[in-house]
Order: sequence, then structure tokens, then C-alpha cells
Amino acid sequence: MTEQLPEPLDVIAVGAHPDDVEIGCGGTLARLVEQGLRVGIVDITDGEPTPRSSGPEQRLAEATAAAAVLGVAHREQLGFPNRRLLDGFEVRVALAKVFRRFRPRLVLGLGDKTPLASPDHAQAVAITEAAVFYSRLTKWDDTFAGLPVHTVPHLLTYFLFAGVADLPSGHWPLVVNIHGFLDRKLEAIRCYASQFPPEKAHVYPRVEALARTVGLMGGCDAGELLASSRVPCTTELTRLLWEV
Repeated sequence: MTEQLPEPLDVIAVGAHPDDVEIGCGGTLARLVEQGLRVGIVDITDGEPTPRSSGPEQRLAEATAAAAVLGVAHREQLGFPNRRLLDGFEVRVALAKVFRRFRPRLVLGLGDKTPLASPDHAQAVAITEAAVFYSRLTKWDDTFAGLPVHTVPHLLTYFLFAGVADLPSGHWPLVVNIHGFLDRKLEAIRCYASQFPPEKAHVYPRVEALARTVGLMGGCDAGELLASSRVPCTTELTRLLWEV
């Protein structure tokens, strides 16, 4: 029997670990929520073990608190192993099931690998792209427990601490104006006390500085960089140009 589907989400942001989404596109999510959209977050792993956390329960509590700060309607963890995350069929299907269940119009995924940081991020890029594809494939009912197919119309990528010009080849940049939401983004990141204790407080001015720099590039006070493999297309040019 096919399960009863929950209320759809307009947007789902996917991270390898709890805190990826907050750092990369937390301001964007907060703005979308303020605009009345239903937003969800999926963490592929629980992010544990890490040096200062007491375990998965603490990390889940931090993620739940951060989601509340951003105002998201749903957050879940897929339970794949931190530090050992590898792109594969099982994790692709697990994420595609979330897309089929919640039917988002937009998916936000990690945009690139992070040299000198977790290799899980690069794996999450491939996993998310594949899951968007798997979500729309027909004649696969046994694999997806009868969940209906869902075509995700838009996939955009976000970035962590990459340089502002380090876009993947063939991608087009888009700056989201997060003026008025930068403080909320920082508040959400601060929920992760186990990851950003006082000795790592330098993270917060770095996040703010990057937001100010990206905003300067886009002509606004603070921004977040997203990217798409599609050239941006609009029927409302003046709205696109003047809303900043």
C-alpha cells in the first residue's frame, strides 16, 4: 500500500551534515520562509562523531534548534555514516524518496568539494544530483515503495567557505539578497555549540564577511551565492533587476 503523502514542501535544502545548510544558505531559507514558502532540510548524515560533541543526540538537538530559528517546516536525517559517506545506489534512493514524498519545486544542494575539509561534501554533490534524477524516473515502483514520481523543476547549488568566484564549470551565479536575515543565519549557526565553541568563534565574522562580500557583488547589503547549470531565464526582467 502506498503511504499517505504529507503536505508538500516548496523547497528542500540538502546537506552532508547538520550545519552545512545553515552556513551555505541559511539566510536564503529564512527569507523564503518569511515569504510564505514551506521549507525543509535534509541532512544525509548525523554529523557524528566530532571532537567536541557528546554524540548524535546533542547534534540532533542543535539541528532542531537551528531549524526552529530559520522557521523551516520539516527537518530529517537520513542516517548515513559521517566521514564514510560515499555516493551509491542506497543513499541516492533514500534521498529521492524524500523528494517523491514532499514534492519540492526547488532543491538546494552543495555545489562543490571543500579541499582541506570533509570529503563528504563532494559526495553529497553527486548524491543530490542523482536523487533529483531518480525522483522523476518511472517504472521503478518496487524501488520506491510505490511513491509517485516527482519531477523537481529546479536544482540550485550553494557553497560553504569557497571563494566567491569558485563556481563549478558551466554554472551560472545568482546572488540572493539576505539583507535583514544575516543575523538569523548567524543565530542558526550558533545553535551548533559543539561545532563552534569559543575557540572557533572566528567562524562567525568569516561568515558575515563572506555575506557582505557576496552582497557587494550583487549590489545588496548582504548576500548568499547560489548557482545553476541553467542560464537564468525570466519573464519579469524589471522585477529581477529592481527588487534588490
